[in-house]
Amino acid sequence: MPDWPAVDPTPAFLAFSRSAPALLSAEAGARGEPFRAAAEAALRDPARTPDEARRFFERFFRPARSTDDAPGFLTGYYEPELPASRMRSPAFPVPLYRAPPDLVRLPPSEPLPEGLDDAQGFARLDASGRLVPYPDRAAIEDGWLSAQGLELVWLADPVDAFFVHVQGSARLRLEDGSTLRVGYSAKNGHRFTAIGRVLVAEGELPLEEADMAGIRRWLAAHPERAPALMRRNRSFIFFREIEGADPEAGPIGGQGVSLTPMASLAVDAGFTAYGTPILVGAPELIVEGVPFRRLVIAQDTGSAIIGAGRGDLFTGSGETAGTLAGMIRHPARWTVLLPLAMGEAP
Repeated sequence: MPDWPAVDPTPAFLAFSRSAPALLSAEAGARGEPFRAAAEAALRDPARTPDEARRFFERFFRPARSTDDAPGFLTGYYEPELPASRMRSPAFPVPLYRAPPDLVRLPPSEPLPEGLDDAQGFARLDASGRLVPYPDRAAIEDGWLSAQGLELVWLADPVDAFFVHVQGSARLRLEDGSTLRVGYSAKNGHRFTAIGRVLVAEGELPLEEADMAGIRRWLAAHPERAPALMRRNRSFIFFREIEGADPEAGPIGGQGVSLTPMASLAVDAGFTAYGTPILVGAPELIVEGVPFRRLVIAQDTGSAIIGAGRGDLFTGSGETAGTLAGMIRHPARWTVLLPLAMGEAP
């Protein structure tokens, strides 16, 4: 690992220490067992310097798999910070919804019922007890969930709400001055469509401008066409309130732990176990004046994160983090570190 001596693994150690209780929990079961020794050591002996963090990872992990033959691809995501209200008003007309009672999470190990071959893990239980596809974004926005009392909170702008769906979490400033954290609860089961790719494919934006900032500019410049474009992404996210969240920590990821800015990675959990350290190098991505090269921890997942070489870097909360997240679309080299308990096998 020629990049290893230049990496500061301290943020990754912090992220891993946040994963440690989850790895040791009964819910983790056999999946957490290979990480047990490292997780116990992380909780027992915190690493306070880069050298201590480096020795920790060298002691408990070995590089075991890389993407030299098929380079990976790195994107970024963040936690938006937005004004919001508990009550609907002319200033706050756009709802974020809780998961509806007729939404069913499909067991991943069982065959899908007929007609649900692309259900993405969720379906609707109809009045006859039959599983059917859940309505898409357009149907929900047209009132499918109205009068059910499922509105969790109200936002001011439909474009902001759309990007909260894309990011999967938000830190919301309520009218009384308090803060509300919301996070992913479930989805409607339709496949995610990146509207930036739609704009590029239809000649509306050049590829180099199809980052989040470019997409927002296009939506602002074409208000009459923006709703139809956003509805091209039929996927719709449902949220839950994150109670008791540490205001200094990031949102809760798929592993159930707070994310660490620039050290937490969303992965395809079917390929990479939560808690796995990954050395990511993206020479074309310049962050703080140098090519991106960091150790990160797999702690989250996402609808668009598919395959062993695909990752989404959590950049933090707020506008600055959003600007950075929106510009990350780069090829990257992954080196996966596996616990010694798993040997050298990929």
